[in-house]
Amino acid sequence: VDAWFHYWIEHIKGSNVRYNTKRNYNERYKRNIKPLIGDMPLKEIKPLHCQNVLNQMSAHYSNSVIDHSRLVMRMLFDSAVENELLAKNPVTKSVKCKSGKESKAMRALTISEQKLFLKTIKGTSNYNQYALLLQTGLRTGEMIGLRWADVDFEKRIISINHSLVYYSTEYKEHPMCTFSISLPKTEAGIRIIPMMDAVYDALQTELADQQENGFNETEIDGMKGFIFMNRFGYVHNPQSINRAIKRIYESYNAEEVVNASKQHREPVLIPHFSCHHLRHTFCSRFCENETNLKVIQSIMGHANIETTMDIYAEVTDAKKQEAIQNLAHKLDVF
Repeated sequence: VDAWFHYWIEHIKGSNVRYNTKRNYNERYKRNIKPLIGDMPLKEIKPLHCQNVLNQMSAHYSNSVIDHSRLVMRMLFDSAVENELLAKNPVTKSVKCKSGKESKAMRALTISEQKLFLKTIKGTSNYNQYALLLQTGLRTGEMIGLRWADVDFEKRIISINHSLVYYSTEYKEHPMCTFSISLPKTEAGIRIIPMMDAVYDALQTELADQQENGFNETEIDGMKGFIFMNRFGYVHNPQSINRAIKRIYESYNAEEVVNASKQHREPVLIPHFSCHHLRHTFCSRFCENETNLKVIQSIMGHANIETTMDIYAEVTDAKKQEAIQNLAHKLDVF
């Protein structure tokens, strides 16, 4: 199985899948599949062996990760069948596991938390990039890969047609990390986002600052003119952005706890969140103010309308609770 997986991932999947997809396939195989069936002869794999892989994951992984491992095995053995290495795929319909840990639902920042976060970082070098994320819903890779050439101030639009990925690779038998330009996985990822006034102002401020202090000189895969950069003048990597967010809210919260104690009040804290929460927060605000799901899907770049519908349903459920509570106060007749 191990030999077939390496042939499949390198020569059959090869360049037909994006780097991140290939990395995820490798991770699932190395972590969960290989330890149990990697050393077994390919022709000896039965449904019970595949089921055991999923069963071993049930106590430690979410259902979505377990489903992804099943998908990797199914594709791996489907390809073996197509190449006449197996008579049939051992990942049958009965091979499944739905007893994994429930995935935690992503929570959007409330409007007050969103305002507090922006107030906390006002005047810092990171303000413009976070303001952009909260007003456009860009993915992290799309934001760090955004170039001045993608911004049209006259038409007030931003063109999203690529992202920047940061990944580990082998160089002379030693792992190293590098950047690469990645095209959207689906056509939905290529989109035009109109600029709100806050986005226009943030980008104009960033442009004026760079005209005075210097532009980002990074060149990656022939692309240059990236907008956002770290203190060394290089593009950000996604991990550094999340670390910066953590430093911001932890520093604020520590100071707020002390101040609240001195003033004998409850502290007003910023919850723990990551860069992706900012995208989810934008989508939630959008859903609260727009009923056309196709418009929301288009701006967010969701490949499937179901993703948009899930967030919309989550937001409208909360709105229904709020509306009923407001109605209860107005109908105070009992």
